[in-house]
Amino acid sequence: MTLRLDPDIDSAVYRTVLGHYPTGVCVVTATLADGRRSGMVVGSFTSVSLSPPLVGFFPDRSSSSWPLIESAGKFCVNILASDQQDLCRRFAAKGDDKFADLPYRLSANGSPVLEDVVAWIDCTLDTVHEAGDHYIVLGRVQELDIARPEQPLLFFKGGYGGFAPLAV
Repeated sequence: MTLRLDPDIDSAVYRTVLGHYPTGVCVVTATLADGRRSGMVVGSFTSVSLSPPLVGFFPDRSSSSWPLIESAGKFCVNILASDQQDLCRRFAAKGDDKFADLPYRLSANGSPVLEDVVAWIDCTLDTVHEAGDHYIVLGRVQELDIARPEQPLLFFKGGYGGFAPLAV
């Protein structure tokens, strides 16, 4: 077993090693005070607590979308299906209106729920903590549902794919 307690670990090595662990791909969306919509891709979404119901994700501190979503004070996590890589690319790209010609509806909380996602989790912003070059964002779940019970989009070793269950 290799254990290295060095704060100067090479970032490329770090990414390569951690890239061997798959992550789900989500789009976090919000409606801003002026009515515009904002969204960003996250590959770091997780369930945090059942009581109270909390979820978390980790936006990069250099993100231009995160401050907009944070200012809304509420957001929706849209879990992408394995056939929604184009939607992932749309929200990962820099651009003004990522919602142009995109079908969605608003949750009871007012956040965009994207069409045909696997599931969605609507939240109010609970807390934000600084953590190195990222933030730890906790959202208090207000409403959630399964929209389309399909396989999720996964990110693994620098590429996108799906999940193949093991035979029982």
